[in-house]
Amino acid sequence: MTAGIGHNGGPQPADAWARHCWAKARADLLPHLPIEVIRRRVARAQALGLDYKTYAGVRATTGRDVVAFLYSSNALRILPKSPDLPPELAAHLARAAAQHRGLAVLPLTPLALDAATMGLLAQCHPAPRAFASFRETRAALRAATQGLPCEGVILIAEPHEKDWAAAGKLAYALPVQALAANLA
Repeated sequence: MTAGIGHNGGPQPADAWARHCWAKARADLLPHLPIEVIRRRVARAQALGLDYKTYAGVRATTGRDVVAFLYSSNALRILPKSPDLPPELAAHLARAAAQHRGLAVLPLTPLALDAATMGLLAQCHPAPRAFASFRETRAALRAATQGLPCEGVILIAEPHEKDWAAAGKLAYALPVQALAANLA
């Protein structure tokens, strides 16, 4: 069986010995971090309100620390008819050691999102509109992350909004349910 275009030449699934050798070589490439570094990273993950596995995954894939969170108004449970921020999310915004920015999903405006979050978000921007093109989505996310390294920004969103992370070249899209599990 021949590997196709774009294949990295790794082992084929049927070859157990090649899989073992490939896994061993990959493990040897990964750094062995000193315990002090791991402790610092665990503390940083806790300060951000993330579990260590998520935080370490972002660090490993982007090579950057998390510098900001970008929340959709849907993820914050702020709707035009119910503009109150849930207390557990308000506590997270108040204590997480990173910058917080918001994306107001229509019909909510950035001004209404800022008022509903009681100023806990550093900036509020319009979210990409429903069924926006990739280019429009990218432009909206670039405006929202202006001045930040995109690889250090985690998007907190509903499942149908997770594709925004790819358009904005963000570090990670964390489903709001996963954030809620960390808050419990």
